[in-house]
Amino acid sequence: MKTGTAKASDETAEAPRRFVFVLLPGFSLLNFAASIDCMRIANRIAGKSLYSWTVAGDSQDFITCSAGVRFDLDMQLGELNRDDTALICGGIDIQQATTKRLLNWVRREARRGIKLGGLCTASYVLAKAGLLDGKRATIHWENRDSFIEEFDEVNLTKSVFVVDGNRMTTAGGTSSIDLMLKLIADDHGEALANEVADQLIYSSIRTDQDTQRLSVPTRIGVRHPKLSQVIQIMETNIEEPISPSILARDVGMSTRQLERLFRRYLNRSPKRYYMELRLQKARNLLMQTDMTVINVALACGFASPSHFSKCYRAHYNTTPYRERGAHASRLTV
Repeated sequence: MKTGTAKASDETAEAPRRFVFVLLPGFSLLNFAASIDCMRIANRIAGKSLYSWTVAGDSQDFITCSAGVRFDLDMQLGELNRDDTALICGGIDIQQATTKRLLNWVRREARRGIKLGGLCTASYVLAKAGLLDGKRATIHWENRDSFIEEFDEVNLTKSVFVVDGNRMTTAGGTSSIDLMLKLIADDHGEALANEVADQLIYSSIRTDQDTQRLSVPTRIGVRHPKLSQVIQIMETNIEEPISPSILARDVGMSTRQLERLFRRYLNRSPKRYYMELRLQKARNLLMQTDMTVINVALACGFASPSHFSKCYRAHYNTTPYRERGAHASRLTV
């Protein structure tokens, strides 16, 4: 009898950990494929099934990713096993993909204690369901501005991935590899995770302390400390822009020196560069939120809608209203 109990315990311990990938319309293929390949390689190295996976969705029999490739579904949204881990795979137009049925399912499974993760933009789904309130999380940098505007109760970080209790979020792209390598290390040790990374030719495993965007010098292709410092100040002060004279003073140079610095390295004035940053954020908010155009203007440091519209048209060759209308039309096609 004791032997039978021990055998049953061993079988339970050796049962593969199952991941349920919930694919949303327009999901990012890289996040999904990278996650599965990490588990496939771990199984191959270990010589046994440490992990298994299945594909679910809130649709008919298949889901199409943002690259246009169709994937058959193994199951519809239903009750999961208590030991399952559900990873929601997001991509483009995440607001439209976040249906009431999906939110109800996510909340129900969360109440049952299921571990839940949001890959790429799917952090939005977890936040919309109220499952990230008071927790640390991350999302793709392109969706960061709109996320902050809608979910101020979430502690949004710039990390490539975050694990906070039984909630997991990633920033998209290759960050799914980093999350899976962490989970593999937690489950079966760092040696196996490192072997998986080697098989992937993934030479620099990132942790939740690593940020998702390139540093300012790398991003702009210029390594000038004062220029980088000014741009960082600009990026963190979009709603209330700072004048070039104050920016110059804060980094210990004259306004004229600052002007020359921007002209030399970026071929534009500090004022022009700052305006482009503000307009880029405005476009993200117009495309990814339901904020009124007036509120978008205020969030991006424009005192009046007319001034905002004039600047937006000059840069994007369309008005904010038409931009939003065109985007809405594309979603309904």
